Amino acid sequence: MQAFVDGLQNSQPYQYGNSAEFEIEKQEYNASSPLRGKKIGFLGSSITYGAFSHGISFVDYLQACDGVDAVKSAVSGTTLAGNDTDAYVTRFSRDFDPDDNYDLIVCQLSTNDGRQGKKLGEIAQTNDFDLNTTIGAIEFLCHEVQTKFNCPIAFYTCVDTLMDPNYAKLVQILYQLSQKWNFSIIDLYNDCGVLATTKIRKNAMFDNIHPTQEGYLKIWLPVFEKRLGEILSNK
Repeated sequence: MQAFVDGLQNSQPYQYGNSAEFEIEKQEYNASSPLRGKKIGFLGSSITYGAFSHGISFVDYLQACDGVDAVKSAVSGTTLAGNDTDAYVTRFSRDFDPDDNYDLIVCQLSTNDGRQGKKLGEIAQTNDFDLNTTIGAIEFLCHEVQTKFNCPIAFYTCVDTLMDPNYAKLVQILYQLSQKWNFSIIDLYNDCGVLATTKIRKNAMFDNIHPTQEGYLKIWLPVFEKRLGEILSNK
């Protein structure tokens, strides 16, 4: 553990990408943001949480800069598939109340399912979803939101500077599922502009998948502001 802590302290992206200029308190609030007052639930793992940015992610910047009424349910290392205590589907049922008048639910397409060997599964022909598979969990979340929350659901894909082919396959399947369930995708994985800017900003990423505060604020936030605005305007 000490070696891990020392590695963080000696990491240039961790130090400079999380420097004082990116602190939440120093960001300007846009009172005229079209996202102001919108209640949005964010479900995810370490990237939604901000594991290498002191627990600060794009969600927290949306709150600070745009006045989003955000509920963030994010636990590092968790997966879409499965029904353990902190799995996506378990936390969704625990942390989000359908009576709370959400405008939108946003779910991270987890990078952990493939790494942890979760079964991919198949697109269901009925509403009998296999929660032990990634596809089954995604379909379950779509069904729950559409039948109980009276609001749209959107999924976002993650930046991966190493372009993991297994995650690329999952992104392709997400597009197939979007045709069935009619949800929007905020696709950072395939966003050429995001990838180009990430390469330029050397301190924007702690590693190949985890942004620093600089990455969240300077690269991710503008994308989410734009796409969330578009999704909500078509609600």
